Amino acid sequence: MPAQDDWNRMRPVLGPGSIVHQMSLNETCFPPLPGVLRAVQETAAQSHRTLDALGFGLAGAISGHLGVPAADVLVGAGSGALLQQLFSSLTGPDSHTLHAWPSWEAYPMMAANAGSSVVRIPLTEDRHDLDAMAAAATTDTRMVVLCNPNNPTGTAVDHQAVERFLDRLPAHVTVVVDEAYRDFAAADAVADGIALYRADERVCVVRTFSKSYGLLSLRVGYLVGHPRVLAPLRALQPFHRVSNTGQAAAVAALAEDAEIRRRCAETAGERDRLHGILSEQGWHVAPSEANFLWLPLEKSVEDFTQFCADHGVVVCGKPGQGVRVTIAERAANDAFAELAAAFRVMSGSAA
Repeated sequence: MPAQDDWNRMRPVLGPGSIVHQMSLNETCFPPLPGVLRAVQETAAQSHRTLDALGFGLAGAISGHLGVPAADVLVGAGSGALLQQLFSSLTGPDSHTLHAWPSWEAYPMMAANAGSSVVRIPLTEDRHDLDAMAAAATTDTRMVVLCNPNNPTGTAVDHQAVERFLDRLPAHVTVVVDEAYRDFAAADAVADGIALYRADERVCVVRTFSKSYGLLSLRVGYLVGHPRVLAPLRALQPFHRVSNTGQAAAVAALAEDAEIRRRCAETAGERDRLHGILSEQGWHVAPSEANFLWLPLEKSVEDFTQFCADHGVVVCGKPGQGVRVTIAERAANDAFAELAAAFRVMSGSAA
């Protein structure tokens, strides 16, 4: 387990204009829907107005979409901003947060920003080790973060497993379910964070419009939780606002739920197709429920990542851990598969 808390990503050497396929950032390859673009344009024309500064309209739309009270919804400038608010409001110098490792690299940095720390529990067979996480909880544990599906592995824990995990946690621990990639998962493969929140006041759910809804640059996310979690965050909301154009885009995107789900299903289909190709080539590929695949590697990460970059495909190489590749257009996925096969031949299948 690496000791550093910095962004553990290799930076391949890239020449000007050399990127043909960007597959390192977990972006969707689908552009914003026409209705979303219209909403952005119409709202941008009112940029000189305050409008709905605190996002009550968007919170109401999310409330209706999920069937939860509007008072239990807090919108923010992306799920990352909301997670940082959680770390800052719920943790401090004498407390820590538990999370799996490897998981999203930002968690340790958010804890450091809050003056607190993290306890990282190694994955078992690329999955959360919920037994070890429960055993690690102490009186100093303030939060547990479950990235589900997990970034970078794409693996997920199911509903019953998380329910059993909750039963083992102390009452004072807040459980944050980070569902950034949930929309790409099969329903029975991943825990239902909203159902967990309904049943347990310790649970809150963080989601984003950046991934499945394709609004990454507009920075829109939301948190669903009970008053004990949301109350300390609301005081900071005026300083962590979502732009009016972002709010309008998110409301319009919610209205296109059927098309968003179709796109997610198409992405999942490509993910499973590429998983099959890479497995046939001899790679160990984690079973993913997200919009990316994870190839765990202890060595050759730098060589493989640079080899792909030399051929115009940028993937996310994490030295000492593995390579994550975002699912993109079929042509991009096929280009990566060809490079993966070539690299195995070049390296003598040692990868």
